[in-house]
Amino acid sequence: MRGSVRSPPGDGAHTVTGMPESTATRHGGPRSEVVIAGGGVAALEALIALHDLAAQRIDVTLVAPGPDFVYRPMAISEPFGLGPRTRHPLARVARDFLADYVSDSVVEVDAAASLVRCASGRELTYDSLIVAPGARAEPAFEHVVTVGDDMARETLRGILADLETGYVKRLAFVAPSATVWSLPLYELALLTAEDAWSMGIDDAELVVISSEERPLALFGVAAGERLEGLLAGRDIEFIGSSRPQVRRGEVVVGDRHIAVDRTFALPLLRGPGLAGLPADVHGFIPADLHGRVEGLVGVFAAGDATSFPLKQGGIAAQQAEAAAQAVAARHGCALEPEPFRPVLRGKLLTAGDDLYLEHAIAGGGGEGTARRRPLWWPPTKIVARRLAPYLFGAEQVGRMQLR
Repeated sequence: MRGSVRSPPGDGAHTVTGMPESTATRHGGPRSEVVIAGGGVAALEALIALHDLAAQRIDVTLVAPGPDFVYRPMAISEPFGLGPRTRHPLARVARDFLADYVSDSVVEVDAAASLVRCASGRELTYDSLIVAPGARAEPAFEHVVTVGDDMARETLRGILADLETGYVKRLAFVAPSATVWSLPLYELALLTAEDAWSMGIDDAELVVISSEERPLALFGVAAGERLEGLLAGRDIEFIGSSRPQVRRGEVVVGDRHIAVDRTFALPLLRGPGLAGLPADVHGFIPADLHGRVEGLVGVFAAGDATSFPLKQGGIAAQQAEAAAQAVAARHGCALEPEPFRPVLRGKLLTAGDDLYLEHAIAGGGGEGTARRRPLWWPPTKIVARRLAPYLFGAEQVGRMQLR
């Protein structure tokens, strides 16, 4: 690494200038410097892919505000006792794949000088840069509980308690945009309905309101039909092809005014808007099918920060794989980089037999697939070629150590 780096205290911390001794001793000869900005799915998938593809040619530095990678898809399940969000220290992940970790946030890219500037004032130079900081979530409406917000867990527990006491009866679950990853909203509705049923509540009124024509339309006809059956079986009304207005105490869909006690809504997403990078009107970074950022040599982007309309962990991992392959080839590795060809995969928690969904959206994908048995391994929420097995293994080791 050619910048000054202070590793996070308490995790083998040391301050170095120039190439860290650990890097200098484990490698010989001139090597290329790759910086990865971000600490989410795309960033870690790219980190592992570069280790697998190009460990003999490059040194990697992961820059993220940290300190942990949080398994966010389980945020919905936590209040229902179906499993917690796990945390994985980024310093440990970086170390496992022979990378350096910098606890900081990239705020500017100076492509002409091939360097990034961080919030702390630190500057890091690079030969290739992968930008994967994720997107920023903004509440879509006032007077709602924003799904995914850190405060929503305690709020949801309170609402479940209010359901049990009869203080709350009518709940709405709203997806404001067709490009928003809507699967968590359906999980929340299904799990809430199951929780109400288990408490003997038979008069709760639940409604899902979405701009989608049918539930989980992005997964194709098969998934839509299965989910429609699940919703109907739990007495959850679905209103599709809608542009709802959310007000205090009601949701308005066309001429219909739906009285509600509480409303859950998915957030709207905005790009990181990093200085020095091109961006669309919402701050997302345009990138081609190999992750190359328009007009900038050696700069790549992956994940929710890009202008690809669908924001989802598995999609982010596929983008990261394409970008990592392109970076590896750029630094002399003998491979033909594969372009990003999105295949949408998702595991729907239902409080019964989970539903595994798959749709090859790049080529039309037909009707898609919806099955009760796993369609991938490990059968985790985040479907990532390299990151998923690593996290699965780490969690298995953690469980064994607790015994």
